[in-house]
Amino acid sequence: MRISEDYDDSIHSISVSKIIDRYELDRIYIPENIEQRSISVVEVYRPGLQLAGYLEGFKPERVQLFGRTEMNFLGTLSRAERQQRLDEYMHEDIPCIIISNSLPVYDEIIKAARFRKVPILRTFETTSVFLAMLISYLNLELAERLTIHGELLELYGVGILITGHSGVGKSETALELVKRGHRLIADDVVEIRKVSQTTLLGTSPDIIRHFMELRGVGIIDVKGLYGAGSVKDIDSIDLIINIERWDDDKKYDRIGVEEVYTEYLGIKIPSITLPIMPGRNMPILMEVAAMNFRQKKMGYNAAKEMYERVNKKFESNS
Repeated sequence: MRISEDYDDSIHSISVSKIIDRYELDRIYIPENIEQRSISVVEVYRPGLQLAGYLEGFKPERVQLFGRTEMNFLGTLSRAERQQRLDEYMHEDIPCIIISNSLPVYDEIIKAARFRKVPILRTFETTSVFLAMLISYLNLELAERLTIHGELLELYGVGILITGHSGVGKSETALELVKRGHRLIADDVVEIRKVSQTTLLGTSPDIIRHFMELRGVGIIDVKGLYGAGSVKDIDSIDLIINIERWDDDKKYDRIGVEEVYTEYLGIKIPSITLPIMPGRNMPILMEVAAMNFRQKKMGYNAAKEMYERVNKKFESNS
């Protein structure tokens, strides 16, 4: 089940067919090359100026969305002028044209699309609603991403990424946390996506989602064993916990006043290191780490509070 670690695969695309299936779009015209049609940019274009004849700066690689405004404008033109404008506007690099509100489609649109082999689709959703849904979905699917070796779980609403060398006990710790009522997002392979300048989301590759590998036991289906409430498809990465075997020569943080961060895809995520040794209950420590992180997000830092108390005590005694 092992997939190579830490590779960057930031250039992505999504097929037009997947968009059609996801949003159950009406297939007004589908060219033979539909399986080769893909979308690689998040932006969605509303071609008002282009339909009016202004083509400078036109971005044909974007999904084109026709709403009531575009269709009403086309309705003001004669059939001959409408065909001319559409022929000039239509470009073979357009991945697809989607018409909102289940509006009637002019014959001239289909004729121009047939010549350029551009799919014409239609949704019953309003323009603004569908635009928001599509951009949100494309932003997730086309996000810059990185795949690493680790575990991703949700503990008390906090997305915890567990990292560490192979064989250190990440999967066993994750399984114990699932038993304690927390939710698994990814085992062994975590796909990290940068969806904004401040947010990383983590998920699992489709082929191994909700499965876990346990040495000596084999592959288990976490959802099948512990129920639908024990898993989640995607979650934010809020805290990174690196677990490692105890090293007597290494100094570990015992107070936690200074914040430590790990950077993925240009975003810094708070992180801590938990050393493993006999007698340490790692699942409980991770639960406490998640609750302590939530306290910090709410404005209370126990380490700083104690540090300030100690300083005040020394000042009063001096």
